[in-house]
Amino acid sequence: MLLDVQLDARPDLAADRARELTATGVAGLFTFEGPHDVFLPLAAAAGAVETDLMTNVAIAMPRSPMHLAHTAYDLQLMSKGRFRLGLGSQIRPHIENRYGATWSPPAARMREIVSAVKAILTSWQEGTRLDFRGEFTRHTLMPPTFVPGPNPYGVPPVLLGALGPLMTRTAAEVADGLLVMPFHSHRHFRERTLPALDEGLARSGRTREGFAVLPQAILAMGRTDEELATASAGVRGLLAFYGSTPAYRSVLDVEGWGDVQPELNRLSKVGDFGAMFELVTDEMLETIAVRGTPEQCAAELHRRFGDVAERVCGYFPGYDAAPGHVRDLVTALS
Repeated sequence: MLLDVQLDARPDLAADRARELTATGVAGLFTFEGPHDVFLPLAAAAGAVETDLMTNVAIAMPRSPMHLAHTAYDLQLMSKGRFRLGLGSQIRPHIENRYGATWSPPAARMREIVSAVKAILTSWQEGTRLDFRGEFTRHTLMPPTFVPGPNPYGVPPVLLGALGPLMTRTAAEVADGLLVMPFHSHRHFRERTLPALDEGLARSGRTREGFAVLPQAILAMGRTDEELATASAGVRGLLAFYGSTPAYRSVLDVEGWGDVQPELNRLSKVGDFGAMFELVTDEMLETIAVRGTPEQCAAELHRRFGDVAERVCGYFPGYDAAPGHVRDLVTALS
């Protein structure tokens, strides 16, 4: 199993950070839509390393599919064919109040955005007329001046992040792969995600063969008690944040912890983060996240995903995993 890790750096520091992470033997680097632009660190890293690069995820609803297609095309060029465009929807408060964009039914909107981006990229690659007409977006004008021509490295894959069954089915129907949202448990993945994935693939006349499934895992990794305590504190904070989101309650429901979600949400609104963290028990942490030595984490990742995925994305939230530990994790996964 291959490992992708987060390129957690400002754009001006991304090339050096990419070199540091690549030296551990990871197969790929990904960015997420956080305090810095999701694309610029990858542009900086593209010429510095030879690993795979991916957005995980770029928030799609505030962006035009044309902008996404141009950026994906250019990053595919800069990385010499090692780029994957990972897209996600975000929740309504962020779309409207952080991005200042328009909200619409997310699964329907994401279906259209993914389809539009792929239609634009295909038009450029094959020299065909662009004629995409949807409910939310339309792309019918493409004068030769604005056509970059075929990408010498081919069309970059377009992946879609999902948690619930509707978005998971959507990803399986229209995208080139599924990014499994990191806030999930083994049971949720098996009982909710995989059936929805298979249903979506069946609707599109496809099978899992050739369709990328990239699980994402939150890792609390260390070798000493001190390292594990530090890592667990960072992970506990992320789990409390995710758990406070109503859209993510289904994961807690599956495990019998659904009643915790409204309280986490209430505490988040008053800023009582200490109380939020205390609500995340050790059992929750070890069920939703993965905790242990690099070898223990590798064994658990194989248990959860080994029969359905060839690579996994690892998060180290709130702490810096030692490079040697990451290297040991890569070795144990292989």
